[in-house]
Amino acid sequence: MTSISPENKGNAKTYQHIFFDLDHTIWDFDRNAEETLQELYVIHKLKDLGLPVADLFIETYTRNNHQLWADYHLGKINKQQLRETRFKKTFQDLGIDPDVVPQSFEDDYVQLCPTKTNLFPHAHETLQYLQSKYSLHLITNGFKEATELKTTGTNIAGYFNNIIISEIVGVNKPDKAIFEHAVTLAGCTKHSCLMVGDSIEADVRGALAYGMDAIYFNPHNAQKPADVPQQISSLKELVELL
Repeated sequence: MTSISPENKGNAKTYQHIFFDLDHTIWDFDRNAEETLQELYVIHKLKDLGLPVADLFIETYTRNNHQLWADYHLGKINKQQLRETRFKKTFQDLGIDPDVVPQSFEDDYVQLCPTKTNLFPHAHETLQYLQSKYSLHLITNGFKEATELKTTGTNIAGYFNNIIISEIVGVNKPDKAIFEHAVTLAGCTKHSCLMVGDSIEADVRGALAYGMDAIYFNPHNAQKPADVPQQISSLKELVELL
């Protein structure tokens, strides 16, 4: 099976297996989180706590959550610390008295958000196309219960031969061990594999350090670091490239 390097179409390479990240790559985390927080803003009457609109709350949460997930990828914090900190810090940053913060907010978020079904554009058609040519797999640093809800609720689970969840494996991307585990599970060699993900550190540099090719999914057109060899801004580009 032949693939063309996104930035060097003259450089053909044979792949048999494609590994995808889930959150921020296929499942639109920020859009689903925003929908969830808009609902929880009303349910928990955050306006009465001194937050006149939901937008600032969502913006603050998103910034904090992205940083905490970056720390989680690198093993600086664990699952419990991530979940305990993200809303606590968000309310603190917005000057809300901890004594009036809804105690069930985190639990309500964890239950509701994974049931949201927004995917990035062209997700189904791209995965369907690629499945006809390659063996597809998922490697996520997400949590078991949330990953299962996300993949079944959006009907994408069937595209993947294996769904590798870091919480089950015991190591996170970018650790080489999770890529090694994924390749062993797929019964292939790393040289026949390609990783697609949005996280430069966890997905791209993690895969490259292991010796697997990688494509950076960059839907917001952030500046690409020089050590990242390939990028796409839309999933549909994979149909043309692979």
